[in-house]
Amino acid sequence: MRIAKLEDYGLLRVAGEDARAFLHAQLSNDIEHLAQDQARLAGWCSAKGRLLATFLVVPSSAGFLLQLARDLLPTVTKRLQMYVLRSKVKITDASGEWAQFGVWGAEGGAPLSVTEREGAITVGIETGRSLVLASAAASARYTPNAPAQDWALAEIRAGRPLIALATQDQFVPQMVNLELAGGVDFHKGCYPGQEIVARAQYRGAVKRRMVRLRGAALRAGQELFSDEQPGQPGGTVVNAAGDELLAVVQTSALEGKSPIRAQPGSAPLEVLPLPYAP
Repeated sequence: MRIAKLEDYGLLRVAGEDARAFLHAQLSNDIEHLAQDQARLAGWCSAKGRLLATFLVVPSSAGFLLQLARDLLPTVTKRLQMYVLRSKVKITDASGEWAQFGVWGAEGGAPLSVTEREGAITVGIETGRSLVLASAAASARYTPNAPAQDWALAEIRAGRPLIALATQDQFVPQMVNLELAGGVDFHKGCYPGQEIVARAQYRGAVKRRMVRLRGAALRAGQELFSDEQPGQPGGTVVNAAGDELLAVVQTSALEGKSPIRAQPGSAPLEVLPLPYAP
């Protein structure tokens, strides 16, 4: 069993009598019908439909735990609290209460299944790979023996976008394939930016899409270039690990098979498959 300690993620706890209804009204996915033993991907958008954060929503005995990029914790916590108003909801930073581990091997079950026992919450991510949230007492059972970059790489290969501070408020959900990854429900009620997200879906207004690339060590938020528009930025890195990355690029460049480069004139990046098709 391989174990990586994940320190680039934070956790928010959303608890209280109205927590489920509150999250359902704020997020891009259906939380109202989320079973206690199931996790769910979701986005939180601005009024303009741009992603302020992506979450893995995990039900627990102490409320909902929302995994997100750690560098977004202060801004997302403060902004999300502004929407509580008279709702019976409490939003707190729970990052210090849970150690997060990526586990390959024996842990976990079906994708997005949730099991809570003996101070640990296990979320199946995909076959053979699970996320474990461990309390202080339970964390001693998990000894890291793998680099966290291996988890980041596995997430890239699964095509799961993680919005961070460098990419906040830049993309509508479809640009980062969030609906293809199961993070958008187009049949639920309103949430911030819902009208714009729906319009992009049904009117074919998405002119940029996320692809998986290989060939350079880059960072989130870094600009990319294509020969379609020489010298002009034509893409943005969403997540990167080693020499692989997820990036949002112009669909016209993809359709025309225009080379995508880290810098004008540099070697073309290799376009790799994703486990879903846009």
